[in-house]
Amino acid sequence: MAAYNRLTARPRFQWDGDDGSSVYLTIGAMTEDRVGGTLPGRTVPDDTAFPHTQDTERFDAGLVAQTRLSDLATFNLRASAMRQDHLHRYGGVVEDNLHTSLFGEASVSRGSDGTSWVGGIAFQPDRFRPETFPAFDYTYDVPGIFAQVEQEATLDLTLAANARVDFHDEFGTQFSPRLSALYRPGNWTIRGSFGGGFFAPTPFVDEIEAAGLSRLEPLGKLVAETAQTASLDLGYADGTWEANVTLFGADIENATRLREIATEKVELVNINGTTRVRGTELLLRFKQDGFTVTGSYVFVYASEPDPSGISRREVPLTPKHTAGLVGMWEEHGKGRIGIEAYYKGEQELDDNPCRSRSRPYLHLGILGEIALGKVSLFANAENLLDVRQTKYDPLLLPQRAPSGQWTVDAWAPLGGFILNGGIRLRFGGD
Repeated sequence: MAAYNRLTARPRFQWDGDDGSSVYLTIGAMTEDRVGGTLPGRTVPDDTAFPHTQDTERFDAGLVAQTRLSDLATFNLRASAMRQDHLHRYGGVVEDNLHTSLFGEASVSRGSDGTSWVGGIAFQPDRFRPETFPAFDYTYDVPGIFAQVEQEATLDLTLAANARVDFHDEFGTQFSPRLSALYRPGNWTIRGSFGGGFFAPTPFVDEIEAAGLSRLEPLGKLVAETAQTASLDLGYADGTWEANVTLFGADIENATRLREIATEKVELVNINGTTRVRGTELLLRFKQDGFTVTGSYVFVYASEPDPSGISRREVPLTPKHTAGLVGMWEEHGKGRIGIEAYYKGEQELDDNPCRSRSRPYLHLGILGEIALGKVSLFANAENLLDVRQTKYDPLLLPQRAPSGQWTVDAWAPLGGFILNGGIRLRFGGD
């Protein structure tokens, strides 16, 4: 299990003017040393040590501000900046990477007589500077414009439409529209939406995040991933009961994945075909006299073209069935106690020599807190059944994968049973 030492600081500043103007500013700094991989004196199956370390220095800042232009119009400003320096070690390979990103957005919003609208401009530069493997150096500059209008058609019905156009300097002009409607008759809430978007490819798919850039071919001719999404949400609330049903789906074109081209080499390619996601989510909640019980169930069927090009397959590490049950009792000034149970069903696995599908498992936890005046004692126990992937199969691969990974993908908890506790002190009056 990886261990780390981390130091963070995040001061915040908030100002509110009498005229409705406001400014919120936050600045963050973080340094972290993370150590994983083989323990001292231990080796992977090729009889070599494989330390896996990461030293991180990160600085970021964020700004949100607004001011009144008139009684009906407001000027809004959002901005952020991030600089992250990573020093990775993957066995004998050391990678020094610098990632910076900026974001700025200015908009004007106005509302009257049941109609509100927002319009604005945005700009987002994204830069990656890998000192060890400069072939993966990239710079994306993405200016954009956006607009949204919302109309209360009737007392119960609200319609909304928004659109964004991004002028990506590498992947061209991208149009992202969305239409939605909200209908609230009585205790019911019905919401529907349809939209689209895009994602600009980068080298950082999951396998490369885990194993580094050393075995990845320089990116060739890739196109942006695009998606069409739709959802329908039906909710009901009445006193102590609340229920919600959601249907959702997405079609993704040109999704990316790794393809093996040699025993120690992979390349990133666009999938030739559509990745489809269909699913539903159910939620039921009961609240009364300090008791809250929440039950949920999610069904997801995600499929993509098989790498063989012959048929389709389930998207790996995407369980069809997940469910949860959480119960909580809380009384002000005395304490609280809660229990949780989560079920995760089978998942399709990729490049796992032990099995093609995972085993389902149940995750149980309990939380308790007791208040003794201004002092509270709490304890939290997670994974009471001590479910661990290593109880079924080894994590280590018999030989290193073409991407550089030495372990199989995680499909169950790796840490086992966890118990933590503490003391909370409260100052001031009630």
